[in-house]
Amino acid sequence: MPLSRPPRDLSFASKAGAALALVAVADLLFWGHAFGATLGAFALLLVLAAVALKPAARHDAKAVWALAAAVVLALVLGWAPGPLAWLLFWAALGLAVLLPRAHRFDDAWRWSQRLAAQAAVGLLGPWLDLARTRRLRRTAPRWTLRGLAPLLALPVIGGAVFLTLFALANPVIADALSGLRFPTVSGDLFWRGVFWLMVLTLAWSVLRPRRRRVLPTGKARPVAAIAGVSVASVTLSLIVFNALFALQNGLDAVILWGGAGPPAGLTLAEYAHRGAYPLIATALLAGLFVLVALDPRMPTAKVPTIRGLVVAWVAQNLFLVASSILRTVDYVQAYSLTRLRIAALVWMGLVGLGLVLICWRMLRGKSGAWLINANAAAALVVLTAGCVVDLGAVAAAWNVRHAREVGGAGPRLDLCYLDALDGSAAVSLVRLEQAAAPDLPADYVAALREEAVDHLWAQQGDWRSWSPRAALRLAAIKALQAGRPVARSAPAPDGRDCGGRPLGMSAVDPGPPPVAYDPPPVWPPVVSPPLTPSPEH
Repeated sequence: MPLSRPPRDLSFASKAGAALALVAVADLLFWGHAFGATLGAFALLLVLAAVALKPAARHDAKAVWALAAAVVLALVLGWAPGPLAWLLFWAALGLAVLLPRAHRFDDAWRWSQRLAAQAAVGLLGPWLDLARTRRLRRTAPRWTLRGLAPLLALPVIGGAVFLTLFALANPVIADALSGLRFPTVSGDLFWRGVFWLMVLTLAWSVLRPRRRRVLPTGKARPVAAIAGVSVASVTLSLIVFNALFALQNGLDAVILWGGAGPPAGLTLAEYAHRGAYPLIATALLAGLFVLVALDPRMPTAKVPTIRGLVVAWVAQNLFLVASSILRTVDYVQAYSLTRLRIAALVWMGLVGLGLVLICWRMLRGKSGAWLINANAAAALVVLTAGCVVDLGAVAAAWNVRHAREVGGAGPRLDLCYLDALDGSAAVSLVRLEQAAAPDLPADYVAALREEAVDHLWAQQGDWRSWSPRAALRLAAIKALQAGRPVARSAPAPDGRDCGGRPLGMSAVDPGPPPVAYDPPPVWPPVVSPPLTPSPEH
């Protein structure tokens, strides 16, 4: 079966015109400018083009849900443009144009493969259609240069003569003609052409997806027996696993939850840092074991003793995940909060949910497709929320609120990390400046605040890079500074470092002590000296 239908004159021309129009809009909005709310507007234009030129997408119930998700993600892109939000939007729009070709939605794993194939093959879409159009036109009457010359000679020569006379008689026409410039071939024009081709390919892959007319859906396959996996071996394994997990959970219950404290020579933060990620890997391996060895279609999943041992083991794994979360929280209280540590906490919560869903699948006899779709839905909700919520702003607010310099119980502030957050830390830096921390040089904070706020104003100064989230931040800053004098940082001829300290400063004023960092832990863990934190771990 061919990859796509032969192009029909009206449909093909409409899609080609829409694709070229999208290229022109993208050039106006994005070339030479930062992304802003305009990325969300462009995404909505893509959705409208798909709805208008792909009637099957608006008449298929499955595709309508995907279109609704694409609209929501386009609004997310308008709120906070980012690569993750764009990837999710593109996946939703790809589903909307492909779902009408499938009888049903089987599972998220198969559809992720179809979307990847669509993205790869779609790179050749415009060129394949162009070649096909040229082949179709070979059978139609063609104009040759010899045949066109007599037709065009009189209008071209006559029009040039009259235009020359009008230019001599009318200075407006003369000025307009003198202002005409042919484009010069340069590096900028070359890369701009590459950008046009990228947008054209992107739009064409939505308007004319290069896939078969009907997509096959997956069918349930009989489960194959696994060598060495029997009722006796699984029962014995679960007994051993439960005993080992009980030992680890007992230690965590005493040290972390009971307040007994870690062994001598090891701080609570170091104990927490060493075990948080390996224990999550342990929980993932446990989930994989239950997923593979206890498929609802296998005999092992129907034995009451095994089912009881699995429930107990999953419960222990959930306690293990909770201990890993507590370990990370203890580590944050000792070494501050970062975006990656927030992401790690969210990931641990997803691992715990995945364990519950695996156990539920075994107890209720759910299919593998149900498990995949349930986990994918949870992940998509979390990822979409992560696109809306600025994790950098959350981390900056927590660090400033709990900083030791402002009387909090947290660690000392890492000004370099706040500086790396750019506009995300702007509101928190204003609050920090107004807190007037005696142990924190006001000039350093003022310099960082100026840089972050100036970054926001520069972003909002161009309508193409304007975003509502940045506008709300500037409004919050204006409200905080209302009626308060705004300090200016002292001149720094040699510039400043990431912590706001002027470069070339003498050693008389060393400024706030730096925070020491080490690389993230390795897996498998090795016996090593006590660890110190890394800025984004």
